[in-house]
Amino acid sequence: MNIVGLLLAAGSAKRFGSDKLRHALPHGVAIAVQAARHLKSQVEVVAVVRPGAEELALALQGEGCKVVTCDNAAEGMGASLACAVRAAEGATGWLVALGDMPYVRPSSIAAVRAALEGGASLAAPYFHARRGHPVGIGARFRQELLSLGGDEGAKAVLSRHGAALLKIPVGDPGVVRDIDRPEDLAPPLRV
Repeated sequence: MNIVGLLLAAGSAKRFGSDKLRHALPHGVAIAVQAARHLKSQVEVVAVVRPGAEELALALQGEGCKVVTCDNAAEGMGASLACAVRAAEGATGWLVALGDMPYVRPSSIAAVRAALEGGASLAAPYFHARRGHPVGIGARFRQELLSLGGDEGAKAVLSRHGAALLKIPVGDPGVVRDIDRPEDLAPPLRV
């Protein structure tokens, strides 16, 4: 199978107050770069950025990602996801990951990839009964993904086809931890 990671990094980060995807984590690596590194450790990656994000695009290219600028990224996550799927030619499945989730462990990403390789058409990691990322989506949903627009992302596909979703329990709080505000960078409570 040719499973491709889709790193959605085209958001505007309004709640963060600055360009959060380029904000450095405590060890000096930008949030989106860290997310890309973990995803890239398991699959080839197509990263989607918004127009005007040249520095982010260069940083992600430097990590070995194929970077695509989504001209209509301002419409929302659905538009960015459709753009990423178009750019991942020949893929037989996708791991949809978010650029503001740098704490997802490579082992969790590998588990979702393995589920798709094992025949699941939809798969997601679950931490303490909460669905996380990346979400694995098989090729049978290609047309639905291409038709997404606005702020409706993969959640719409999962809602329509929930019975097909393989839930993968993981001991990784990173699958549900995104960075929306500066205070989200504080160390998490022990779980």
